[in-house]
Amino acid sequence: MQAESQRLVTQPPVEPRRRRFRMRAGYFFMIPAFAVLGLFMLGPSIYAVYTSFTNMALTGVGAQSPNWIGTQNFTQIFADPNFYNALHVSLTYLIGSALIGQCLLGLLLAMLLQHRRPLFRGVVGSVIIAAWVIPDVVAGFLWSAFLHQDGLLNSMTALFGVPAHPWLYSYPMASIIVANVWRGTAFSMLLFSAALAGIPNDLLEAASIDGAGLMRRIRHITLPLLTAAIATDLLLITLQTLSDFTLVYVLTGGGPGFKTQLMTIYTYQEAFKFYQLGYGTAVSLLILVVGALLSLIYLRVLRVRI
Repeated sequence: MQAESQRLVTQPPVEPRRRRFRMRAGYFFMIPAFAVLGLFMLGPSIYAVYTSFTNMALTGVGAQSPNWIGTQNFTQIFADPNFYNALHVSLTYLIGSALIGQCLLGLLLAMLLQHRRPLFRGVVGSVIIAAWVIPDVVAGFLWSAFLHQDGLLNSMTALFGVPAHPWLYSYPMASIIVANVWRGTAFSMLLFSAALAGIPNDLLEAASIDGAGLMRRIRHITLPLLTAAIATDLLLITLQTLSDFTLVYVLTGGGPGFKTQLMTIYTYQEAFKFYQLGYGTAVSLLILVVGALLSLIYLRVLRVRI
């Protein structure tokens, strides 16, 4: 009797054993997801890192027998003035279109539409979102036709006596920035609209009763509560803008000259125009590094914890 009671005391309860079984079963059902991630994400990423340290190419010796060359690709990149030009163009494009354009304009639009009538908000929101859902190739051709010397923009400015301009050649950077702002502001607007909906109206009404004006409410209540949303928006649009290729390539092809040659276009030309896959892969890894560094800066400045 004493031995049986001791066995019952030392035997683990049934519920913890069931919990452990459920956890193990959950890990088992996650195996297919991890397998897909490893096959289509982790595997290619590791292979890309390996390729960046080789002389792999589409033609020549690098195509027949790729060899490990260490950091030679990266040394060549940092000695190439075209890389620094592409980095400068990409950062200018990022600051102008994403940080100042999309983020700020999206926040302003979200605030303007917050307390408007549902019909007005729906119509304006639909128009803005329509630009977002258009494919990049279509958007590029639309803006190319709009900015052409015989396009609609010159037809509109001619009514005010302004002479026609080849906008894509006279102001290439401004043209691609405006096109990207038009293309991507809807995402920031939707994100900030969702964040603004989560701010209690009672808090804003109490501040208004206490004498706080609109600007003080925005500065001391709205913006502090939107810090996480701002950081999220900056992270996502930064990564998207650094990887942007199609819109700018359709508009300018990186020209005239090298004035709009983004790092993605520079990578494409090195890898598929000059057939240097290893070199192009090394440049693409540097794009990821730039995006990661900027993301850390955002989190540091906005003091957002992840």
